[in-house]
Amino acid sequence: MSDLEFGRMSIKEVETEGKYKPPQPHWYELYAQPCVAELLGSALFIFIGCASVIENVDGTGRLQPALAHGLALGLIIAILGNISGGHFNPAVSLAAWLIGGLNMMLLIPYWISQLCGGLIGAGLAKVMTANDRYINATGAAFTSITDDGQISSALVGEIVMTMFLVLAVCMGAINEKTSSPLAPFCIGFTVTADILAGGAVSGACMNPARAFGPALVANYWDYHWVYWVGPMVASLLVGALIRLLIGDRKIRLLLK
Repeated sequence: MSDLEFGRMSIKEVETEGKYKPPQPHWYELYAQPCVAELLGSALFIFIGCASVIENVDGTGRLQPALAHGLALGLIIAILGNISGGHFNPAVSLAAWLIGGLNMMLLIPYWISQLCGGLIGAGLAKVMTANDRYINATGAAFTSITDDGQISSALVGEIVMTMFLVLAVCMGAINEKTSSPLAPFCIGFTVTADILAGGAVSGACMNPARAFGPALVANYWDYHWVYWVGPMVASLLVGALIRLLIGDRKIRLLLK
């Protein structure tokens, strides 16, 4: 015989049988689970962030919100990051898509999930906190800008601080060449540093979902557009910058 027999199958037949395709993930795992993770993570992050502002103890200044936002984000990314990528921020999702780290089919669902999560988180913070504290803090909506003269500095601050955050996500978690297992906590530390540095200028939002939820629940919309334009412009700039730095290589696509 031309082929050595192995039972009733030749070696060639065994090799052919061994080359099987792995089962394809279910559509729920591909598309629904990541959106659920983004919804849950955004709700938890924004709940902690809003509560830290509303319940801020006198004398702590920006330290309490900075630590609460940073620690919460790092922990939530560590817990849920392997399911959705751990964005919890429309600006981060936009940059991830621009550099090829997120399937285009998930971009809009991610945005919807993050905004709904922000609304849930802000609503839970309102339910939990005392009414007088909630009113005094305007529901943790961003109130740093009080007149038109502050718009330029606040907008520049939001752009630069969001660039720092999005760059930390893209290079620390998405780009395979520079990714690190410590990325969740590096991203959280970036948020903490941004709030400590620029909280007095713009509030250091860096996240349209973080701005939208409290604004809707508290019905406070003054200069709200700044917290959309700044982070989204920053996302576009980071997307272009990363393309210049690494081109099309070494990008980890979350879901193909």
